[in-house]
Amino acid sequence: MTYMVDMTIIPEVQAFFDEATNTISYIVKDPTSPSAAIIDSVMDIDYAAGRITFDHADALIRQIEAQGLKLEWIIETHVHADHLSAAPYIQEKLGGKIGVGAQITVVQETFGKVFNEGTEFQRDGSQFDALFEDGDTYQIGNMQAVAMYTPGHTPACMVHVMGNAAFVGDTLFMPDGGSARADFPGGDAGTLYDSIQKVLSLPDEMRLFMCHDYGPNGRDIAWETTVADEKAHNIHVGGGKTRAQFVQFREERDAQLAMPKLIVPSLQVNMRAGEVPTDSDGNPMLKVPVNKL
Repeated sequence: MTYMVDMTIIPEVQAFFDEATNTISYIVKDPTSPSAAIIDSVMDIDYAAGRITFDHADALIRQIEAQGLKLEWIIETHVHADHLSAAPYIQEKLGGKIGVGAQITVVQETFGKVFNEGTEFQRDGSQFDALFEDGDTYQIGNMQAVAMYTPGHTPACMVHVMGNAAFVGDTLFMPDGGSARADFPGGDAGTLYDSIQKVLSLPDEMRLFMCHDYGPNGRDIAWETTVADEKAHNIHVGGGKTRAQFVQFREERDAQLAMPKLIVPSLQVNMRAGEVPTDSDGNPMLKVPVNKL
């Protein structure tokens, strides 16, 4: 697959760090028009209290409005297991289409069973406005974006390339952070290695924007690097590490990791494009599957 990349287009990127989930959301603006996209928004949850709020999403909305931007897309790089998407809340306020990888249907089928969802839960991706296949393109004003299929962390992961900027989701972390786990249902360490190599085949000068950062060894939170830096310095795949080396390391490490704190609410909400499920009376309600994750 050859991806249509135009390094002469330099989108304006604004980052918003959510300390509660170590997630970075982005507003990406077409440099030649007011058109913009939001990448990986966050809906706030106090899980212990069962309370949902929208402070993080409201900050994105305020920026869009203050700058007079036109929101055209709300992109999910994948079905996140560590934070809840605020996509429908933002869409209600600002419009725009909600897009995700077409393999969302695999995730919906898998976790529809885990959460014992009934037949009313559609497993065809119809909760989203657009389902991207590998190599699909779409427009943000005059700027063309391209979706790269990068499974391994989850079956539905996509990297979105917009000009000289690529939003990598959980496919990669900063060079000193390495890579994401590959042990969730549908994940695979070898597949993740292959997907990372696809990302690293982009031009060396391509700016890469992370979905998460945890400040390894006490450094300040960071979210932007380049293909060249990742190839040279990424502690899991850089410096010519082989597929076999990566798979062995990733599988050994994943076996020691605890489940993300918000995996139960996140999966239920995010496989519905950010909508909170309801009980038979229409009340927002989350399930906790026992011994299934």
